[in-house]
Amino acid sequence: QVQLVESGGGLVQAGRSLRLSCVAPRSIYSVSTMGWYRQAPGQQRELVAQISRGGSTNYPDSVKGRFTISRDNEKNTVYLQMNSLQREDTAVYYCNAHNWLRDYWGQGTQVTVSS
Repeated sequence: QVQLVESGGGLVQAGRSLRLSCVAPRSIYSVSTMGWYRQAPGQQRELVAQISRGGSTNYPDSVKGRFTISRDNEKNTVYLQMNSLQREDTAVYYCNAHNWLRDYWGQGTQVTVSS
């Protein structure tokens, strides 16, 4: 079973920052658009950030200017730098690898933002 391994979640005060990391198998990472999604209780999973193999990025308006996605091709790792966190950012964050075959998901990491 393919594993995307996430780390970096936790409890943080509003206005502070966190960085999430996700390591993928090279065979998946090298051919995939990588992304981060989140799901808050009672809500649907939503896209937070996406980065193509060529480095093009995509963000929804809710996080644009606060979150930055990047990828390190030497380490098969994708990062999500989250700044100016708000209570509304509280959710489980999932790493995603998307290619022409299928989507792969991590197990999720909890991010909780307190006031």
